Amino acid sequence: MIINNSYPNLINEVLCPKITEPARVIDLFAGCGGLSLGFEAAGYETIGYEFEENAVNTYNKNLKGRCYLQKLEVGFDYPEADIVIGGPPCQPFSVFGNQKGMEDARDGFPIFIDAIKRVQPKVFMFENVRNLAYSHRWYFDLIRKSLVDLGYFIDFKCVNAVNYGVPQNRERMIVVGHKSSFRFPKIQFEKVTVGEAIGDLIDTVIDESKILTPRMDEYISAYEKKSSCVNPRDLYTDRPARTLTCRNLAGCTSDMQRVRLKDGRRRRLVVREAARLQSFPDWFEFTGTETKQYNQIGNAVPPLMAYKIALQIKETYSLPVASPDEMKSKKVALSLFD
Repeated sequence: MIINNSYPNLINEVLCPKITEPARVIDLFAGCGGLSLGFEAAGYETIGYEFEENAVNTYNKNLKGRCYLQKLEVGFDYPEADIVIGGPPCQPFSVFGNQKGMEDARDGFPIFIDAIKRVQPKVFMFENVRNLAYSHRWYFDLIRKSLVDLGYFIDFKCVNAVNYGVPQNRERMIVVGHKSSFRFPKIQFEKVTVGEAIGDLIDTVIDESKILTPRMDEYISAYEKKSSCVNPRDLYTDRPARTLTCRNLAGCTSDMQRVRLKDGRRRRLVVREAARLQSFPDWFEFTGTETKQYNQIGNAVPPLMAYKIALQIKETYSLPVASPDEMKSKKVALSLFD
C-alpha cells in the first residue's frame, strides 16, 4: 500500500483561511463551504448563503466568513461584493436525477442570474454538473446569453478535479464571467491516489459498524455480476477515487464507496476519509448527524480545486476592465464561435 503524507500535509497547510485581499466574495448555495474555503485560502473575505442548517453550522465553525441560514429567492437584497461564486442546485441537471432542468423547482439559476444583475460583481463563477453542457446544452446557452447580456465575457470548461490535485475523478462544469480575461488553472498530470490521500487511515480507523456483512458482500457481488463489472468497485490505493456523491457515501448500496482491509474484509468510508478524498483538511470539522456530514461532503466543491480557480480569478480581478468596444467585439466573436 502506498502511504505518503505529502498530500494530507499539503491540504492542511495550504487550505487555511486568511484575509489578505480587499475584494469581498459572496457564495450562493454555499453548502458547508468547500468553495468558500478555497477562496479564503486565496485571501478573500467570504459571505455565504445556504438553507441547510447543518451545512451553515459547519461553514461557520471552520471559516472566517459568515454564512447565513437563508433560502434564496429572486429579488433577495445582497450586500455589496466584488466577486460572486456559487453552486446552483444541480439535481435538475444531474444524470442521476429526473433531469427536468428549468422545470424543476430546485433550479437555482434564475436566482444566480438575478444576484449577478443586482450585485454587478467584477467577476463571478459557478460550478455545476457536466451534464449541463450536454443533455441540457440548450438551457446552458440561455444561461450564458443572460449573463452576456449583463455585460460579461463568459469562459467555461468541463474540468476534472483529479487534474487539480484532488484524489478523485470528479467532472464538473466551471463557468467564469468577467470583463477582462481569464485562464483556467494548468492541469496537474501527476494524479494523487487513494493511497496517498488516506493510506494512513485505511487500516488504522476502527469502526466495526462500517464493516460489510457477508450478506452485503453477496449483494454487491450479484450486482457486479449482473452489470458485467470486471473489477469490484472498491477504492484502489494505486489510483484516484471515483466520484464521491451523497448517495454512495451515506447509503449502504451496491455502489457505496468502500475500501478493502489487509484481512480481506471491506468497509464503508468513514467521514474523515471521505473528507480527505474531497480535499478537506483534517482540521475541518463537520456538524450534524453522520448522514448529514456525508451529504455535506458529497455536495461540496473540492476546496483544493476551488483554491486553484480562486488564484486564477485573483489574476483576472486585477486586470483592467475592457472598453465597451472591446466587449462588443468579443461578444460578436463568441456568438460566431458558438
